[in-house]
Amino acid sequence: MIVMKFGGTSVGSVEAFAQVANIVAAQVEEQARTPRPGVVVVTSAMSGVTNALIEAARRAAQGDEQYFREVEDSLRVKHQFVAGQLIEDGTERARLGALFDQRLQEFNRLCSSIAVLGELTKRGLDVVSGLGERLSAPLLAAVLRARGLKAEYVDAGELIVTDNVHGGASPLMELTTQRCRSRLQPLVDHGIVPVITGFIGATVEGIPTTLGRGGSDYSAAIIGAALGVDEIQIWTDVNGVMTADPRIVPNARSLNQLSYEEVAELAYYGAKVLHPKTVTPAVEQKIPLRVLNTFQPEHPGTRILERSDSETLGTVKAITAIRGLNLITVAGRGMIGVPGIAARTFNSVARVGANVLMISQSSSEQSICFVVPESAAATVVEALKEEFKAELERRYIDRIFDHPDIAIVAVVGSGMRGTPGLAAGIFNAVGREQINVIAIAQGSSEANVSLVVEARDTAAAVSAIHEIFELDKPTGERSYNRSPVLGKMAAGTP
Repeated sequence: MIVMKFGGTSVGSVEAFAQVANIVAAQVEEQARTPRPGVVVVTSAMSGVTNALIEAARRAAQGDEQYFREVEDSLRVKHQFVAGQLIEDGTERARLGALFDQRLQEFNRLCSSIAVLGELTKRGLDVVSGLGERLSAPLLAAVLRARGLKAEYVDAGELIVTDNVHGGASPLMELTTQRCRSRLQPLVDHGIVPVITGFIGATVEGIPTTLGRGGSDYSAAIIGAALGVDEIQIWTDVNGVMTADPRIVPNARSLNQLSYEEVAELAYYGAKVLHPKTVTPAVEQKIPLRVLNTFQPEHPGTRILERSDSETLGTVKAITAIRGLNLITVAGRGMIGVPGIAARTFNSVARVGANVLMISQSSSEQSICFVVPESAAATVVEALKEEFKAELERRYIDRIFDHPDIAIVAVVGSGMRGTPGLAAGIFNAVGREQINVIAIAQGSSEANVSLVVEARDTAAAVSAIHEIFELDKPTGERSYNRSPVLGKMAAGTP
């Protein structure tokens, strides 16, 4: 049994829906030959729909009642056009049309209420932003039926039980597993393909929640873990996970395999192929994931396992970067040997709800620096100045300051920490490009070396590291094995 998740671009047009139907049909046929057959589909909203819904809700809160009505009309046309092109059965189309009208009238009522109140709560935004999947999933189920498959639409609100955190809820796995097995397994046993809304869930009380933007990957992994499937497939518009962003490095190539640890590092540090939480349910059940291209289904994509075949080489696999960050530093000679400075620092950051992406501290204990999103920097600095007001007045702490417009470049590969020469290769690469490294972090993970650079140097740093590690070539064809510096020297490269 497998779970197949299709992203927004995979269901972004009539042609894409038709392609998805062909892919699902092929997998149903292939699964029928396995000891435990079954296909479960999870879908995102059509591309652009979630953004339009969120924008409509925000404008409604500002008193704009025209925009959400325009969005309502455009979404009705967008979904009915696909139905009209791919579903011949008039009764099926009429049923779908009535469902679209019901969903969109609900959208209209919600936005009208938001406009009257002049306020958009996180709970209200969850209801509005999840409507895209509640339009696309029944449409895809109907398209699959028109393709000759047995398929049934299922709302994930019936399946995924979450906590009460709106905008980024977490699943309650015990309840979710019970519901998934009781609702989905009978369908699968009867050869029916359940087509489930991604992104959304509901609390124990039935209040709609969402799993965070891009959360449909997470939905697929949650459902896959609950059912104990053999593989979770993430279908998108690229040939798997690549060695770098091809917009920055044109000769970046697809990776055959990655470990859970490697893909988690890549997802966390900006690679947009997978939602950062996707691997968590898969790891617990040791379920393989595969990232595949809807528009080039013959490509093998990237398989993600507990351990990848090339892991023992301890080599670099991929490079990613995340921009829009700020490096905040707390510095002072009076900090030396004073216990509790770090704890008070991060307690202050936690109180204002900021996310810390990287931490570095000097061995002399005279300074500690950490990276937060640019949007949170001013709030964090103010919170720290308030926390350390007395220490600043007594000069125990000299300065609390921020360094805006920086980026983290993450070099990822399992086993790098124990491989001589890799760090030298990274710094040799950025040094050649005259790129200043502002801070580094290594050690908490064997799979990641992180550099902080000026945002303007991001593309050059990624390209230089990609080149020196010859990531455009398969691992076995590179001129170095364990040490890129020695490899380059052996090849005569200065």
